[in-house]
Amino acid sequence: MMAEKLTKEKILEALRQVQEPELRNDLVSLNMIQDLEIKGDLVQFRIILTTPACPLRSKIEGEARAAVLSVPGVRDVVIKMDSNVPNDGRSRGLLQLPIRNAVAIASGKGGVGKSTVAVNVAVALAQAGARVGLMDADIYGPNIPTMMGVDKLPPPTKEKLVPAKAYGVQVMSIGLLVKPDQPLIWRGPMLHSAIRQFLSDVEWDELDYLIVDLPPGTGDAALSLTQSLPLSGGIIVTLPQHVSLEDARRGMEMFRQLNVPILGVVENMSYLELPDGSRMDIFGSGGGEQLAKEGGVQFLGTIPIDAKVRVGGDSGKPVIIVDPTSPASCALRGIAEVIAAKISVAAIESNTVVPITIVE
Repeated sequence: MMAEKLTKEKILEALRQVQEPELRNDLVSLNMIQDLEIKGDLVQFRIILTTPACPLRSKIEGEARAAVLSVPGVRDVVIKMDSNVPNDGRSRGLLQLPIRNAVAIASGKGGVGKSTVAVNVAVALAQAGARVGLMDADIYGPNIPTMMGVDKLPPPTKEKLVPAKAYGVQVMSIGLLVKPDQPLIWRGPMLHSAIRQFLSDVEWDELDYLIVDLPPGTGDAALSLTQSLPLSGGIIVTLPQHVSLEDARRGMEMFRQLNVPILGVVENMSYLELPDGSRMDIFGSGGGEQLAKEGGVQFLGTIPIDAKVRVGGDSGKPVIIVDPTSPASCALRGIAEVIAAKISVAAIESNTVVPITIVE
C-alpha cells in the first residue's frame, strides 16, 4: 500500500496544536511559521518569534519539532528560529524615529542600581540578536558612558550626531558631549531641550528596543521624555528595604500619571550569597514583590548582590559580559527576556502590529 503523500496542509495542521504560551494562540494563526518546505520525508521551516530574547524559545522549538515528527511519513525536521520584533503601535512620526519599542527604567531614589539594570538589560537584548539603543536621560549624573566603556562619539554626519556603540548597543549620553566632571547647572527648559535633541538630532539606526535610563526621582526628565517619546512601558527598580519602597511607589505613581504602562518591578541587591550557600538579606527581603503586588503589576525578578556587578560598572565591562553565568547575570538576562516578552504581548494585543515579512 502506497504511503500517504506529505502536504503542507498536514504539517500546518500539526503545528496548529503548538501554542505560543505568552500570546496564547497557535503558531499558524499567529503567522509564526514561514518558508515551509517538504523535501521527501524532510520538513523544514522557520519559526518567527516576536523577540529574539524569547524566554520560551527552546520550549516552542521542541514542541513544534515533536508535532511535525508525529505526522506519518516525516523522518526529520529542520527548524530555523528567527524573529521580527513588532512595533508597539505608538506614533513617533513627529520625530521620525526608527524605534519600534521604547522602555524607561526608573527609580524613586538614587543608589538602587537603576543604571546597572538599564545597561545589562540593553546588552542582554543585543546579545540575543535584537537591535538596541541605550539613552542616558540622567542629564545631571550621566553614568552610562562609564558603565558601557565609551568616552566619545563617532564623527557626526552633516545633520546629526552619531551614537557611540559598545557590546552591540547604540549609546547616547550628555556625558559624551561635555568635559569630564563638568557640572550641568540647568533649569527645566534646557533639560527638556537636551532630551528632545537626543531623540531628534541623533542618527539612531532602526531599533527594536530603545532603553532609557531615567534620573532618580519624579522630576522634569521623566515629563520631558514622555512628552517627546511615546513609551511602550516603564520599569521600576527598588531595593527590598522599606525606605526604598516608599520612593519606588512615587516612581510607579509617576508612570501612572503620565499614562505610561508599567511593565513591572525589579528588586536589586536582594540578598548576598555566602560561601556556605546560605543567603544574607542585607536590605531586608520581599519588598519588591510586595510593591508589585500592591501596585497590581508584575514582579520581574530579583538580582543578588555581587561585587562583579560593581566592578563591571566601574570598568565599563557589564557583568553580563565578563561573567555571563553568574547568578546576577542570569537574573538580569531573565529579566530582559521577561521584559521583551511583555512588550511583544502588548504589541500583539494592541492589534496594531505590522504584518511579519521576511527578507531573504
